[in-house]
Amino acid sequence: MNDFPFATVGFDLDGTLLDTSADISHALNHALALIGREPIPLPQARGLIGGGTRKLLDRALDLTGGALLETEIATLNRQLVEFYGNNIAVHSRLFPGGEAMLDALAARGVALAVVTNKLEHLARKLLDTLGLSERFYTIIGGDTLGPGRAKPAPDLLHEMVARTPRIGPVAYVGDTTYDTGAAKAAGIPCVAVSFGFCDLPPAELGARAVIDHFDELVNSLQALR
Repeated sequence: MNDFPFATVGFDLDGTLLDTSADISHALNHALALIGREPIPLPQARGLIGGGTRKLLDRALDLTGGALLETEIATLNRQLVEFYGNNIAVHSRLFPGGEAMLDALAARGVALAVVTNKLEHLARKLLDTLGLSERFYTIIGGDTLGPGRAKPAPDLLHEMVARTPRIGPVAYVGDTTYDTGAAKAAGIPCVAVSFGFCDLPPAELGARAVIDHFDELVNSLQALR
C-alpha cells in the first residue's frame, strides 16, 4: 500500500527543476547589446532571475544605466523572449538528481505538475526539447490564466489543484519568495531548493523545508506528513 503523504507535487521550473541560468543570461545580454549596454557577467545575471522575463529585464536595465520608456522596454522584452525561445535549451538541464527524483515520485503514484511564471509556450518548448513534458499532467505558465495572476498570487497553484487527476494532499517545490508566497496563499506546503535562484537565503524563504539536493526531496516530503 502506498503511504506517501502527497497525491500531487508541483514544481517551479527555472531554478527549481532546471538550471536555465546560462540560456536566460545569454538572452538577457543579447537584449542589452541591442541597446548598446555592456553585458552582465553570468554569475551576476543569475542573481537577477526570478519572477519572469520582464522583471529580469527591469533589474538588468536598472543595473546597467537605468530604465527606458515603457514602449522601449516592451519592445526589448519581446526581443529578449524571441532570442530565448530560439536558444531555449542550449545549456539548460535538470539539476543533479532530478531525473531519479521524478522517477521516485512517479513510482509512488504521485501526479507531477509544473507551475512557473515563465510564459507557458516557452515552458512547454523547453520541456519538450528536453524530453520531459510527458512526465507532467499539466504545465501552467505565468500567462496561462491571463494578466495579474502569476506567482506570488495563488491562482496558478489553485489551477494546478483543479487539474490534478489525483485526490489527496498537494505539495509544491520552488526556489524563491514568488513560490513560497504563492504556496502559502494557496494553503499548500512548500519545499525550497537551496541550489536555485533564491532571492533570499534559503532558510528565510518561508518554506516548510529546505533541501540541498534532489535526492533529499522524497524523504523531505515524507517528513511533512
